[in-house]
Amino acid sequence: MTEKRDYYEVLGVDKGASADEIKKAFRKLAFQYHPDRNKEPGAEEKFKEISEAYAVLSDDQKKAQYDRFGHAGISGHYSQEDIFRGADFSTIFRDMGFGDDIFSRIFGSMFGGGFGGFQTARRRTGPPRGRDVETSIEITLEQAAFGAEVELSINRSEKCSRCDGNGAEPGSNVVTCPQCGGRGQIQQRTQSLFGQMITVTTCPRCQGRGQVAEKNCTKCGGNGLENRRRTLNINVPEGIEDGVYMTLRGQGDAGPYGGPNGDLYVGVRVKQHKDLIRRGSDLIYEAEITFPQAALGAEIDVPILKGVEKLKVPSGTQNGDILRLKGKGMPSRFGRGDQLVHISVTVPKKLSRKQRQLIEQLDEEMGKKRGLFG
Repeated sequence: MTEKRDYYEVLGVDKGASADEIKKAFRKLAFQYHPDRNKEPGAEEKFKEISEAYAVLSDDQKKAQYDRFGHAGISGHYSQEDIFRGADFSTIFRDMGFGDDIFSRIFGSMFGGGFGGFQTARRRTGPPRGRDVETSIEITLEQAAFGAEVELSINRSEKCSRCDGNGAEPGSNVVTCPQCGGRGQIQQRTQSLFGQMITVTTCPRCQGRGQVAEKNCTKCGGNGLENRRRTLNINVPEGIEDGVYMTLRGQGDAGPYGGPNGDLYVGVRVKQHKDLIRRGSDLIYEAEITFPQAALGAEIDVPILKGVEKLKVPSGTQNGDILRLKGKGMPSRFGRGDQLVHISVTVPKKLSRKQRQLIEQLDEEMGKKRGLFG
């Protein structure tokens, strides 16, 4: 399956483009690739692509969802019908001299008619979907490295315990909505110079479910919802990075009147480690050693994700050298990274008399050796 291109890239606009700039860009591309005008291979697919991009970016709510979560935020929240619902195609195509029946031809039965019969995408009958919930967790670097199960407490709407989510007081019935006749939708027909326009909207009385309660539940007021505090166990995968959002399908707010749940978005924050710094799949540790250790070589203790590792510092190690502990870093799809040990040779600020004498002797000895080649 081909990966979708960025919607802004498809329309050739910047992310901060205004609504007018987005509309102008779409008009230009739609005129260029409209299948009634452009018969070249691939024109229809290009037209579908730019139409979808415009349908999302011209809608404030869909655009905000896309800006935050990318294509996953659209495909996870909207059906193909929902993506196109509400977009102002008829006016645009009319101004360009094209019929908007193009959608009936290339998108199938999702759209009806052309001028005189254009209608917005039909909403699926049934109770509305619950809202998405966003929260965050904080984990340690060790948990990010090896994965963990983390407890998360959230407040969310759940099915009412008194009416079991149908909104009706126990003992009363749920009946067909008298306003929409059980369809969950209401059609409004208006006449214009271009013919009859049909607009399909969700029934305001039953909110799309096609049924209403004879008597509303006394606990939830008829919407079938109540707020609860829930503790969830979140499985954090190994190698997760700071700032990533995890999507838990169906763990958001319950939908009113028994509708499906929304999703839960969990932002992950990784605490700063006291010793280690993460750089991609590698970890960095700053090790301070003395001049004698650098000159003569030594074995030092280096903290790693799981305990402490012995590291051999070779003789002649210089300040700024980097030593490597293979496979002690973070996991990635390419395998586990390394731990890089940055060597810093410390110089004492104060010396005892004996230390000074020894260093002076060393300096004198090294000076004599340098003199042999001077």
